[in-house]
Amino acid sequence: MSIHVFYIIMGLMTLSALWAVMARSLLRSALALACASALLSISMFVLGSPLAAVFELSVCAGLITVVFISTISLTQPMSWHETMQHVHDHLKKYWYLPVILLIGAIVLTTVKVTFNIKVPETNVPADVRDVLWHIRHLDVVGQVLILLVGSFGVSLFFKEKHKK
Repeated sequence: MSIHVFYIIMGLMTLSALWAVMARSLLRSALALACASALLSISMFVLGSPLAAVFELSVCAGLITVVFISTISLTQPMSWHETMQHVHDHLKKYWYLPVILLIGAIVLTTVKVTFNIKVPETNVPADVRDVLWHIRHLDVVGQVLILLVGSFGVSLFFKEKHKK
């Protein structure tokens, strides 16, 4: 794959992430976030991490999007006046965060800090499957538990009550 195609994928991912943040509709934000996650999954696959790409695609673009959309469908939308009041309250409450971000960006770009950290060498297998199944097997158990809890939660959202 050409480096230009990779840059196009990164640009599309950035645009969909911006769309997720800037969209007024929560449903469109959830779909844009799923699109950004799918593009991230494509880039992981291109960079040679197929298992990470599969996890990203299945959990983030799949399961999390289903949970978001089901939660959005269960909520009541706010009126225009309530939305504007909510935005005004947030702006009044968090006005200092962009200032801190700007100061932090200036400090990080002007001050050069070097860290002399030596990482100890270990006998880590080169294959990701060996790492997941033999060294990090609890991470796999955690992923499976998260998937099961998420699917259980979604099934509870869509469970119908039977009349007696």
